Amino acid sequence: DESRFQSGRALSSPPRVFLGAAANPFGEPRDFRVLRLAKKIAAGAQFIQTQYCYDIAQFKEYMRQVCEMGLHERAFILAGVGPLASARAAEWIRTHVPGIHIPDAIIARLRGAQKQKAEGQQICIELIQQLREIEGVAGVHVMAYRQEEAVAEIIDRSGVLAGRVPWYPSRDSNRNASRNPKSEPSLSEPRAIA
Repeated sequence: DESRFQSGRALSSPPRVFLGAAANPFGEPRDFRVLRLAKKIAAGAQFIQTQYCYDIAQFKEYMRQVCEMGLHERAFILAGVGPLASARAAEWIRTHVPGIHIPDAIIARLRGAQKQKAEGQQICIELIQQLREIEGVAGVHVMAYRQEEAVAEIIDRSGVLAGRVPWYPSRDSNRNASRNPKSEPSLSEPRAIA
């Protein structure tokens, strides 16, 4: 490392990096999932984003093992969540995307709803509320495939903001231009979300 950009210009200060990794609590064989997580943290991961967590019971067991090993004290664990658009989409994901387990009860609930997309968003909100109660979970990572416009509302309705105002692109499009970098939290001292 010569502390230079590719153009040759010297870096005035080293970049601050917050290293992350992905984890799939539901992939097979499950017995090795926490050990794989431990290797990623030992390699330097400071935060972990998991695959979608629709099966709370299985995820609780995974997190129990994570906590037993003390991994939640060495890296922030962000549970992956996302709104399901329909029962049909949920069935397709469960069948075709390895490592994502969507319980029958969630699919049945979607199938019985008149407005499946809205129900999928409500399920996501409820999952966030359940996940935040699990020991070792530092936050959530909302993955809203083709429903990006719903993320701010999902987060707001889940209660994780505790009264703070969510960022809305249409309202806050110039927000980054007016930010004072000196008032930003340090990446070397990350904080868990409520």
